[in-house]
Formats: sequence, structure tokens, C-alpha cells
Amino acid sequence: MQYWLMKSEPNKYSWDDLVRDKRTVWDGIRNHQVAIWLRQMQLGDQAIFYHSNEGLQAVGIMEIVGLAHPDATDAAGRFVAVDVAPVRPLKKFVPLAAMKAEPVLADMPLFRQFRLSVVQLTDAHWAKLMEMAGER
Repeated sequence: MQYWLMKSEPNKYSWDDLVRDKRTVWDGIRNHQVAIWLRQMQLGDQAIFYHSNEGLQAVGIMEIVGLAHPDATDAAGRFVAVDVAPVRPLKKFVPLAAMKAEPVLADMPLFRQFRLSVVQLTDAHWAKLMEMAGER
């Protein structure tokens, strides 16, 4: 299993929206590195739902439920999307400031490539985030 952190601005699409919809297409991404990662995702992979711009915190766990497919919002047909579904909200939301203060997370791509809307997490990153969220 691989782990991911996927960002969305809550005023555009929030955790509550995903829970309401029960499933959504994670689309609109126009970054080549992220497109590579989307193509690498497998069914059952887990992802942190992170509220960006407003909130700046990890709020829930999602599952990849649909493999990479053409992104319907990309008229040029170069980019892909995946389908995700909510698993559960985190017991405790994990703010960005707490993540940055945690040495285990110091090399997390979220801090080096903050403009990316999807980043891959290591097993150690995932375990620490789950601990911080009260999930372990």
C-alpha cells in the first residue's frame, strides 16, 4: 500500500463535501509530477485529506477507489484524475504548524514542494501523522 496527502481548498471542495458525496473524482491537476503520482496510485491506497489555504490541517482519511483515468476537465487530454472515497475523519485534526514542528516529518514533500496538490508519503510519515491524529 502507498500513502498520499491530497490537498483541497475547503471553500472549493471540503472534507464535508466528500463525506456528503461519498465519492468524487480528484481532478483539475495540471502538474506533471502529480500526474505521475496519480498514475502510480492503486486501489486501496490511503490518503490524508488536507485543507489548504483555509484551515491548513489534515482532517480525514480517504481511499483510492478508482484508478487513473483521463481528466474530463483537461481539454488537451494530457492529465489524469483518480476517484477517492472517505474512510473516516481524523480523531484529531493535525495543523500544518504541528506537522512542521515534528522532526519525523521534516523531509515531507508538503514542505519542499508546497504548491503540489498531491504528495507521496513514506510509511514513517503516515505512521507519525496517524499518531498525531490520535489514530494509533
